[in-house]
This record gives sequence, C-alpha cells and structure tokens, in this order.
Amino acid sequence: MSKVIQLDEATFKTEVLEGKGVVLVDFWASWCGPCKMLGPILEELSEEVTANICKVNVDEYSGLAAEYGIRSIPTMIVFKDGKKVDQLVGLMQKPALKEKLESY
Repeated sequence: MSKVIQLDEATFKTEVLEGKGVVLVDFWASWCGPCKMLGPILEELSEEVTANICKVNVDEYSGLAAEYGIRSIPTMIVFKDGKKVDQLVGLMQKPALKEKLESY
C-alpha cells in the first residue's frame, strides 16, 4: 500500500507546514517523463524511511508551485518541522535520495 500522500493547498498546510519531522514534497506533472520515473522510487522510499513523502501536481495546484518558485520538474523540497531545508531538482536515484533523507 502506498504511503505517498497526494496534497492540495489545504493538506499541504497541515501535512507540511504544520507537520513535525522530515517531509519530502515532490512537485510533478503527469506529462513529465522524469516525474514518471521518480514516482516508483518515491513509492519504494515511502516504505523505507521515516520521512513523509508527499506529491503536488503542478498543473492542478499551480499556486503552490509558484509560491515555492518551481521552475522545472521534478523538483523536490525537503521540509523539517515545517521549514524548508533543501531543494532537489531533477531525477534522483533511490540510494542517493534515501541517504539525503536520512541525513536530516
């Protein structure tokens, strides 16, 4: 069962900005090839790390994408206790992404 959470504006606030611990937010779109390749990696990671993994569809929630200055996708932003701590642009392989998430 997937632990990846699909976000909208309201759930972004509760899951990410008011959340505790580490949250990775993947900004993606259905037409984006690298985003499609990243999806299964994030699904697997959601089972292996303590961080919450969330997704925001930039076509449906362009306001959130604009607010965080998303210029290219996939872009992943890491939040810790509601504060942005890192931004990762482009497709990342699972081992590198897992190591990064476990370092916060």
